[in-house]
Amino acid sequence: MSGKADSLKSVLYALGANLAIALAKSGGAAYTGSSAMLAEAIHSFADCGNQGLLLWGMRRARKAPNAEHPLGYGKAIYFWSFIVALMLFSMGGLFSIYEGVHKLGQPEPMKDAWVALAILGFGIVAESVSLWGALREIDKERGGRGYWAWFRSSRTSELVVIFGEDIAALGGLVLAFGFIVVALLTGNPMWDALGSVAIGALLVLVAVALGIEISALLVGQSADPLVEQAMHEHLATHAEVHRVFNLITLQLGPDVMVAIKAAMAPQGSERGLIDATNRVERSLRESFPQVRWCFFEPDHSD
Repeated sequence: MSGKADSLKSVLYALGANLAIALAKSGGAAYTGSSAMLAEAIHSFADCGNQGLLLWGMRRARKAPNAEHPLGYGKAIYFWSFIVALMLFSMGGLFSIYEGVHKLGQPEPMKDAWVALAILGFGIVAESVSLWGALREIDKERGGRGYWAWFRSSRTSELVVIFGEDIAALGGLVLAFGFIVVALLTGNPMWDALGSVAIGALLVLVAVALGIEISALLVGQSADPLVEQAMHEHLATHAEVHRVFNLITLQLGPDVMVAIKAAMAPQGSERGLIDATNRVERSLRESFPQVRWCFFEPDHSD
């Protein structure tokens, strides 16, 4: 069974890295006049705002259930994660493309391009640290899956967003560095503008991928397939459970709702059946702390 990742730690890693990078990029863009550097600065500030929204969403998701929301507010994190994907698409991707196209029409030479390259080098190191922190947490829950398979199946939306943001940020930094080097070697500022367009296209691609994954969680998805499989295996270890007809899960942010219909082994009395059912349910909750609601229905058929 996959482990439990600390998504808060990943968000804080990313926030600290992006704030430092954004300030450095802003100074570099103002000094050098680099279009790619400006696009990267805006991207980093947008990422800082995104991490703030994720922290807010994580806080909202912890609100206690009430009469209007009997299953709690866990899915609030999906809403704010989707907003982050939209911001990455608009404020990050589309603005970078616009800035690059604008500079293609009015190319301006850079001054002291080495300053921009030094700042981008610092950004690559800082963003690599942020990505390293995210990957450490991802490894706790991905099991034997590859990162793409984990991305497609993970139910931890804030970790999915941080992973996507870190990949986009690191890729954007590398693109900016490469295009500025080419502009410096050729003496043609057009390459700097093309770098901004390339960065924008990368951000749009990542934002669309994030939007698709988060929208599925908003509509309603089961728990991670690895978790569901582990639940089936756990129930199979109980002598009280003769056969599981159906096991349905629903991921609600950090919490999971489980509904089980199973044939129970004969217990000799109605009280014995109730006690056996309670033992199985209690064991399931102990083994899977993320299960907040469990509805267990003993039956003789599906």
